[in-house]
Amino acid sequence: MIFNYIKTKLTLPCIVLLLSLSSCVTKKEVVYFQNAKDFETIVDTDTFAPKFKVNDIVSIFVSTFDIEAVAPFNLYIGGNQNSNPQLIDYLVDIDGNIDYPVLGKVKLLGLTVEEAKLLFKEKLSDYLKDPIVNIRILNFRISIIGEVNSPGRYDVSGERITILEALALAGDLNIKGKRENILVVRDFNGTKTYTRVDLTNKELFNSPVYYLTQNDIVYIEPNNSARSSASGDTRIGTIISISSFLITTALIFVTRN
Repeated sequence: MIFNYIKTKLTLPCIVLLLSLSSCVTKKEVVYFQNAKDFETIVDTDTFAPKFKVNDIVSIFVSTFDIEAVAPFNLYIGGNQNSNPQLIDYLVDIDGNIDYPVLGKVKLLGLTVEEAKLLFKEKLSDYLKDPIVNIRILNFRISIIGEVNSPGRYDVSGERITILEALALAGDLNIKGKRENILVVRDFNGTKTYTRVDLTNKELFNSPVYYLTQNDIVYIEPNNSARSSASGDTRIGTIISISSFLITTALIFVTRN
């Protein structure tokens, strides 16, 4: 009876202490959009569209009914459409221009894709009848680093992506990620901006970085429990060692007496 009493008295407090040290993250720290009310409606009036930046890689394809007339505007790698049907890409230079066949320098810096299409249709109207212009940004990539399940660099197939969709690509935040202070680093022609958003607040939808642009970096910093995990692991190991020692000592004492 004495043996069981001592064993219970020594073991139970140790278990409680271990559980308290390992349960550092609360529900409030991980739930998204906590201030969103039931049946609340948010109308998305955002007309966001990415704009061309310096060093963007652009694909442009022009088509019309007259195949021969449009040929000079669609250049292919190797110069032969039949043997290697891969269009030449264009780089937005430091001045914001691309060097396009026949038209020469065309300034794309700061334009959206739709604005660039209208510009090309206007310039091509002197050479082609009713041209159709398709333009794509080929280097639309984002980087997600920090406390997510799959950090890395991700290609975006469409023309825009939200920060929530980007985090979904990275497997969402892990339990160590700080949801109230997500950092988005954005570069626009050599000028970097740093914007922080709170995933637990519905105001995220009104943030200027809710829609990401090409080459944005999303960083998720560790929360308090993650920062103290190393020291916490050390403390837990020490407590286990001490507990084992005390229990062993008590068993020896009981056995001898």
